[in-house]
Amino acid sequence: MNNYRQYCYVGSHNLLQILQQPSQRAHVHNADDVLQWIKETHQALNVDKTIIATFIIDLGQQLWIADQRSEHVRCAVGQPVLSAGEMTFAVYSNHVEVVEVTNQSTGYCPEPESWEDVAATLTRTGLSFPSDFTTAYLFRRCEKCGATNIVKDMWFECGVCQAPLSQQWNFPRVDDCVIP
Repeated sequence: MNNYRQYCYVGSHNLLQILQQPSQRAHVHNADDVLQWIKETHQALNVDKTIIATFIIDLGQQLWIADQRSEHVRCAVGQPVLSAGEMTFAVYSNHVEVVEVTNQSTGYCPEPESWEDVAATLTRTGLSFPSDFTTAYLFRRCEKCGATNIVKDMWFECGVCQAPLSQQWNFPRVDDCVIP
């Protein structure tokens, strides 16, 4: 574990009510767990034999996945994470590999540096995977209006109020967060 940063949920407080519902997340130790999750949750493979899942890496450096349309905070059962985003699995008969991984999670806003924890966790699963996030996002909170922004083309300006955005990651640290 890189101990770089732990991320707490920084998304909409309105979504926290979904934590009262049971999560249909799956703990992934190996390829068989991915295949079992696909079968049990009736996931439909895309034409190219891929499936996109919401993922989180918990503080124990364990991989959890859920349906792509589910919220990261639900997949994490409200707890802090080491990384979060979307993971694309290619499924060929009984062979599974990770072909894409992003840090796209506006609920946790993990930094691209969280890849170290993703890679360490995926290594233990035995699944093949890319050498880095296939798409990495920079998230910043606007200090003027509070909006969560994705920085595009290194343009550090709030998309809501046009205020300048911090050059540094500026969401609450785990110690400053209220865990549901």
